Amino acid sequence: MIDNVETLNQQLEALKQKGSAATKILISMGTCGIAAGATPILEEVKKCIAEAELGDAVEIVETGCVGQCFAEPSVEICNSESSITYSNVKERDVGSIVRHLADIASDINTVENTWYYPEIEKNEDNKIQARIVLRNSGRIDPEKLEDYLKNDGYQALGKVLTDMTPEDVVKEISESGLRGRGGGGFPTGVKWGFAASQPAGQKYMICNADEGDPGAFMDRAVLEGDPHSVLEAMAIGAYAIGADTGIIYIRAEYPLAIKRLKIAIKQAEDKALLGKNIFGSGFNFKIQLKYGAGAFVCGEETALIHSIEGKRGEPTFKPPFPAISGLWGKPTIVNNVETYANIPAIIRGGAKWFRSIGTEKSPGTKVFALAGKVENVGLVEVPMGTSLRDIIFTLGGGIKDGKEFKAVQTGGPSGGCLKADRLDTGIDYDTLKAIGSMMGSGGMIVMDEDDCMVNIAKFFLDFTLDESCGKCTPCRIGNTRLHEMLERICEGKATMETIVKLKNLAYAIKDTALCGLGQTSPNPVLSTLANFKDEYEAHINEKSCPAGVCTKLITYTVNDKCVGCTLCARNCPVSCISGERKEMHLIDQEKCIKCGVCYQACKFHAIDRT
Repeated sequence: MIDNVETLNQQLEALKQKGSAATKILISMGTCGIAAGATPILEEVKKCIAEAELGDAVEIVETGCVGQCFAEPSVEICNSESSITYSNVKERDVGSIVRHLADIASDINTVENTWYYPEIEKNEDNKIQARIVLRNSGRIDPEKLEDYLKNDGYQALGKVLTDMTPEDVVKEISESGLRGRGGGGFPTGVKWGFAASQPAGQKYMICNADEGDPGAFMDRAVLEGDPHSVLEAMAIGAYAIGADTGIIYIRAEYPLAIKRLKIAIKQAEDKALLGKNIFGSGFNFKIQLKYGAGAFVCGEETALIHSIEGKRGEPTFKPPFPAISGLWGKPTIVNNVETYANIPAIIRGGAKWFRSIGTEKSPGTKVFALAGKVENVGLVEVPMGTSLRDIIFTLGGGIKDGKEFKAVQTGGPSGGCLKADRLDTGIDYDTLKAIGSMMGSGGMIVMDEDDCMVNIAKFFLDFTLDESCGKCTPCRIGNTRLHEMLERICEGKATMETIVKLKNLAYAIKDTALCGLGQTSPNPVLSTLANFKDEYEAHINEKSCPAGVCTKLITYTVNDKCVGCTLCARNCPVSCISGERKEMHLIDQEKCIKCGVCYQACKFHAIDRT
């Protein structure tokens, strides 16, 4: 530890830039914002600010994603008194926004700022979000170290190196109750304690940024919007266990996150926040990047370690656990991005503060990626124990196009589908497991009345089949047989005995698969069977798909409302509809590909779908 605390504080303060403009224009330049067209918006803002000669009075901040993906491109104008966010901004809107800087008002579409609440203790009852992990995302420029420092950046590392022993750090994280946010929910402090107790020598800190769940983008947003928080956390963890090397295993498909991580690592090294003799404490820690090749199974820690070693990304039996024998046979900690992002806040605020948030067995907050049939697609961070209803209908704005809610899939392809009677469930690790789902990394896909739950189960299982490493028979062969049975059900070729076989095989796979991917892969099947068995029975007994999704079970026919407008025939991609103008038409069932174009095109409700 450093003896001279005053010297350390002087070092940190010297790194901060003094002074900033009273008014800031925050432009969301995360992947979602850029994809929605934020780059030309940014250039137009710069141009208009220059033309208005407001350069000294206004600071333009290029941020990461604040979570309002549904509102991108977004521009926020804020000062010490007020803030307003303009949503779905077009280039033509920028001039008007700049002209109204003085009173922060405009006739352009805006989003009420109920999306960002960083202070838990100030969180009112009607303000559901409370941000720890996303505390800086969307608020700072992730490519400027001084922005991070102004928001208490590296203060936690400074506290650790001046006031705490490695044992103190492990104890603080253990007492906080922080559980791994990558899906398993294993206590982080316990894991760190295992590695810390190993004999001194080479040890490793690994950040698992190989995010691959369908609809999940939490880790990407953190790395794009607040990369220094992860670097600081890894350094704290390395100090706690006695490691000097860190590796961030990140998907090659995340180019913006990679770019900003490289910038952040260089900045930290240049200012002696990483590298040799950090803060003059004698503590050395370096971080390097390792690119993944997009294999979902490499999210499993032993498969990830093998990939770093240059081997095939396949899991192995545990024990020994990586904390005892991991990378190159050395003690290794593997935590995901969200887990690390909690660490600096816990060190600054203390274990007691963190435990005051969330539930007794699952303290803190959880970031969820809301996707699917929901109005407000984006990222939310809520205290553990928040209900599904609050997340989907309050923060998410409810179901798109006024449709009925049908189900929500939590935990990605390893999770389960929950129906409406679970909407008031306060979610945490144990609660979700008890009702047949799981937390996973935080993907949350919302479905409406138009979704077929048998087809949804088949979709997730199809993903698992593609991503399985194929090492163990239950996952490789068992899931193939499950998928085949689901296909027969969707085609109306199954019997009720198929459901019995489906369930028995699903439980056999859960009990015998090698790793978490295989053990949890039947969850979508089992949860849809438990909650939507009537849909399975309709496919089997009635040879029909209630949602009208499974094409082999759909028939389109023309009824007597047909006026012969020929609109259906003109839109049919395979020309299977015949009939003269002003006469009733006919669909050739042998040629029909069940695409539904005719059903959608008809303005007279003259086509039945059965």
